[in-house]
Amino acid sequence: MEGIPNSQLNDDGFNHSIFKEKYCVSSSVSTSHIQVACSSCYCAFPLHGNLLCILKAIDLSPQPLLLKGHHQHITAIAFGNLQTPMTVCSASEDYVIIWDIERCHMQALNGVLPRGIVIGTRLGHIQHLSFCPGDQVVAACADSKIILLSSAQEEILSVLEGHTSSVTAAEFCSWQPEILVSVSEDRTFKVWNQMSGELLYKSSILSASPLLSLCIHEESRQLIVGSGNGQVWIFSLIDGHYYRVIKEINLLKSEQKFLKSVETLQAQNGQPGELTGFSTNINEDEEIIETSKSILRITPCSSSSLSEDAHSFLSNSLNSVWIGSADGLYIINLDTSELEIALYFTDFPGLSIIVAGSCAVHHGTTNNVFTVITSMFENKISLLELNLSAVTKKLHSLKSQACCMEECLAVVARIPLLGSSPLNSELFKKEASKSAKQKNSGHIKSSVKDKPLVFHAKVKSSGYTTKPRMSMFSPKTNMPKQFDSSLKEHHTSLIAKEYPVDCPVPNAFQKQVNVADRPTPIFSLQYSGNGKHLACGLADKSILLYNSSLSGSPAVYAGHNGALCSVAWSHNNQLLLSASEDRTYRIWQVNRSEPTLVLSSEVFPSPIRLAQFYYMDKFLLLSSGPSLQLFMYHLDTLTDDIKRYKKKSFCRLAEKFLMTSGTEITSFSAVNEFYSYIALCSGCDHSVEVFDLNVARSIAVIPDAHCRAAHQIIQNKGSSFSTQQSEAYNLFLTTAVTEGIKLWDLRTLRCVRRFDGHHNRCHPCGISISPCGKYIATGSENKCAYVFDIRCSNFLNKLSRCTDTVMQVAFNPSKPQLVTATLDGKIQQFRA
Repeated sequence: MEGIPNSQLNDDGFNHSIFKEKYCVSSSVSTSHIQVACSSCYCAFPLHGNLLCILKAIDLSPQPLLLKGHHQHITAIAFGNLQTPMTVCSASEDYVIIWDIERCHMQALNGVLPRGIVIGTRLGHIQHLSFCPGDQVVAACADSKIILLSSAQEEILSVLEGHTSSVTAAEFCSWQPEILVSVSEDRTFKVWNQMSGELLYKSSILSASPLLSLCIHEESRQLIVGSGNGQVWIFSLIDGHYYRVIKEINLLKSEQKFLKSVETLQAQNGQPGELTGFSTNINEDEEIIETSKSILRITPCSSSSLSEDAHSFLSNSLNSVWIGSADGLYIINLDTSELEIALYFTDFPGLSIIVAGSCAVHHGTTNNVFTVITSMFENKISLLELNLSAVTKKLHSLKSQACCMEECLAVVARIPLLGSSPLNSELFKKEASKSAKQKNSGHIKSSVKDKPLVFHAKVKSSGYTTKPRMSMFSPKTNMPKQFDSSLKEHHTSLIAKEYPVDCPVPNAFQKQVNVADRPTPIFSLQYSGNGKHLACGLADKSILLYNSSLSGSPAVYAGHNGALCSVAWSHNNQLLLSASEDRTYRIWQVNRSEPTLVLSSEVFPSPIRLAQFYYMDKFLLLSSGPSLQLFMYHLDTLTDDIKRYKKKSFCRLAEKFLMTSGTEITSFSAVNEFYSYIALCSGCDHSVEVFDLNVARSIAVIPDAHCRAAHQIIQNKGSSFSTQQSEAYNLFLTTAVTEGIKLWDLRTLRCVRRFDGHHNRCHPCGISISPCGKYIATGSENKCAYVFDIRCSNFLNKLSRCTDTVMQVAFNPSKPQLVTATLDGKIQQFRA
């Protein structure tokens, strides 16, 4: 064996010692596609066909341990799970042998030939080995069978048969040792009870390419499966979820998005082409060949060994995995389905292998990561050491520089209003002072008049004939008490019951109502702040107002000439704001069927997509085309039937905000329940932009938030019946067709979780956050509504009593209740 000196790149703050090739050896035979192994202390690989080579990954001073026992070529190697004794298993077509590493070291030092325990003979071509959690059982994948062997002696415990092609990998479940999962070239995975030999689950065909690798992630209770064409599937292993698919990730598309984001960061910081390791520099003269990325190995990413920078950069998430592919190493965050880090072998000239045939990845006891790779085309094996903290530190620095924010963004206002802020605008400031001045001057003129002072003794009102009062006024205390029942009702209505924090998910079907005689899509659905009324915006140009129990006939508001785009409640629950495709918006009083304010289509060149009250009902906020417009308004609530045609309601534009890219706004969100300066907008260019209305400008942009334009963006606003921590209000959701739901943190402008599982391929299905901030509801095209726990990616409930595509969902702010609205005009109500 020959050791190659450590290959270090130039010390530019980033490239220094990212990848170190600690050892490289040439074998006399090819080692491509052979399972190699790496643990916290050792790495193992075949050498010259039938020799098993053991290296200490951290301390390289001892000589490698060469173990002889196989007569034919070694095809698979695996380490045991226990630290004492540390064992390794090797397999060839003649034997399956278990070696005690410490004992073999002692035997080699004493000049004795190390020997292992043969646990299997002539079992066929074994592609993969794995130990059970207690190391008592070894699973050997031989051809299309899985042979379970005893690790103490040569004994076949059972044989699992069912795959129709070669089994490429099999792993035991760490929290349920009797469960074994296998993947095969027949493109399916199977779940077995390895003690009884029973087949528990058989998946459908997942891909056109064979399945090559799998990983059972203990922290998230998930199964991750990788294929030969770069596809990754994530399945739930939680009891009762029946191995349902949670996410599907295309490694090539994730890589392209990652490289684009890195290139954007470089451009923003004036460092184009400086970030070696991410292949953002592409020579236009070179022919680009698109290749699939085979998923050779999937390994959990242990956060306990990450540095502080790396741990912070990886979103403090335990739910990340290493992906070993032919061209490099990747880290994928399973919560967000996004690529966090991509490192390519070709970007490091000091490496001997640039295309890997097989690999093994394991965290060391320090911040470094150890990797064993074999060459695809040459007979070489390398041990690499990756300094993960150097990569994450540079990326974190780039993102911090690109943000250029003086302080962390927050939804809850932390500073007072600026004097020049548009939120300080007053509609009647000048008019009120002028009218008051005129009123005072007129009063002075009328009061100064020369009139004779005459005392009339007979005029009782003059008071001159009455005796002056010598005692102060004292109230009567012996009056009978009169109880006003209306006062009691008003008082009890002010005492609101708090929303139950630990409430179960609303999943019990309660009621269904039809909004019209014929199918009519419902495009908007919103509860009032007190939870007593439910407003529905319909495609037939009308608005319906139901009580919270959906009983009785609804109030109808008509007047728009186009389908309703949105309906919003005021904070005082007395006003409704509606926007329509006829390019008008109207404000309605709840107790009147005629609009109080109408803004005509002449003001807006583009349709109004969304409108709402803002800043505790002080303003109106609406989007039209590429602009977000802030209006001040005045409502004349005169109820005189004779003078109602003389209404003096009007509004005035206070400020207009344009998207940086000039693209059309598809959705926006702002908090009206408390004072906040932040408004979030999603655009047709797939971006999300953050506006600070206090400083009247855009302060941040999230490019390519989705692969398509987000059709809805909502914030965690809570309600007056529940209390959340102030930091929880910094969470917001975006959803786009075909890409599920993403949860974002405004403080970091990063996606922290992604929710999939519902069907959303063509319709803009709505989403909603519960008042307690724990649950997310979404519509779906399979006539169901889904409820997710915001803390995990698995959906909790699938509400299947709907009759068509669920277009809108809404949580009741006062009690655990959920309503859904379908494309055929039906409203379903569910309770906890």
